[in-house]
Parts: sequence; C-alpha cells; structure tokens
Amino acid sequence: MSRVGVKSISLPEGVALKIEDQAISATGKIGTESTHYDTINTHVDVKEGVVTVKPLSDKKEAMIMWGTQRANIANIVKGVSEGFTINMEINGVGYRANVQGSVLTLALGFSHDVVFDIPEDIKIVCPKPTQLTITGSNKQRVGQIAAKIRGYRPPEPYKGKGIKYADEIIVRKEGKKK
Repeated sequence: MSRVGVKSISLPEGVALKIEDQAISATGKIGTESTHYDTINTHVDVKEGVVTVKPLSDKKEAMIMWGTQRANIANIVKGVSEGFTINMEINGVGYRANVQGSVLTLALGFSHDVVFDIPEDIKIVCPKPTQLTITGSNKQRVGQIAAKIRGYRPPEPYKGKGIKYADEIIVRKEGKKK
C-alpha cells in the first residue's frame, strides 16, 4: 500500500482543479499547471475541495502509479497556489551574479562572464551579488534551472568555492601536507 497515495489533497482557497481525458490542470493565483492523468491504473475524485487518488486494481503498476499520480497532483496544486523556491549561494573571491531584465550574468572566475537567458516561466532574483533566488510554479522546471546554474561552477571540496544550494553542506577535504 502506498503511504503517499493514501493521503488526500486539500485544495487551497482560489485553486480550481479540472480533470479532462488524459490531463489534470490546476488554476490558481500564480498561473496554470497541468499533469498527465493515468486513467488505466488510477482514479482521481474531487469532492468539496478534497482530492483523493485510488488505484483501479491490485497490480504492481497500479500501486506504483497511485503514489506517483498523487504526488504530481499535489505538486501542481502547490505550484499554482504558493510556487516553488530554491535559494542558492555563490562562494569565492570575485564570484558574483547580476540579473538585468531576462538575463542572468555570472562572474565565476572564468576569462569571460557566463550569460544565462532566464525562461519566461521562471523568476530569478539576486538579493545580494552572492545570492540567487529561483522561483516558479513548476517544481521540475525550478529544480532543472537551479541544477543547470549550479553546473556552471559546482562547489569544490577544498575551499568550498562555487555555486551551491543554500541548504547544501559541502564536506571539506584536507589539503596537501608538507
């Protein structure tokens, strides 16, 4: 039995859920998101602001999709009501970030600045030159953009220089000994 699938999802104020043939879409104050609906293995029921997902059989595939379908619906509901945010830090002498319009410019110790075009559905803010805040309504897109930015200069284990998530812990290594 799925521990995730058993939980019901309560719809926040101002969020509308619409179930179509192969898609479920949610509309809220931040925007509209949709996800694929597996009609073969699961059944989604919406009553009085509460969404429940149930498997249609006892097969392994139905049990797997039960929890997955519930998690996907919960993510789109949270995305259109609150949104998702990832905070990042830049460590290193001379390392900094700057947002101008829809372009993120990163100075990461290379001979040139790294220029990153910000997608329309993602918002990036630099409260300080060494901090980034990535916000959006799609959890996968926000995580993918954050991973792409981190990939330009991942943190190294000796001095901790690079771009890291704010809650990430860098395990330091000891340097050379004489």
